[in-house]
Amino acid sequence: MPLLRKSRESTVTVPVPDHKEIKRGTLMSIIRQSGIPKEEFEAD
Repeated sequence: MPLLRKSRESTVTVPVPDHKEIKRGTLMSIIRQSGIPKEEFEAD
């Protein structure tokens, strides 16, 4: 299930595994690959 996140510069599509829990390393890898700062990724 992809997640769309609008940043100030663009829209980024981030793949999100369909699991009850995502391992920390997997989540950190997704955030890193998205190019979005961790703080911005976590913000609503």
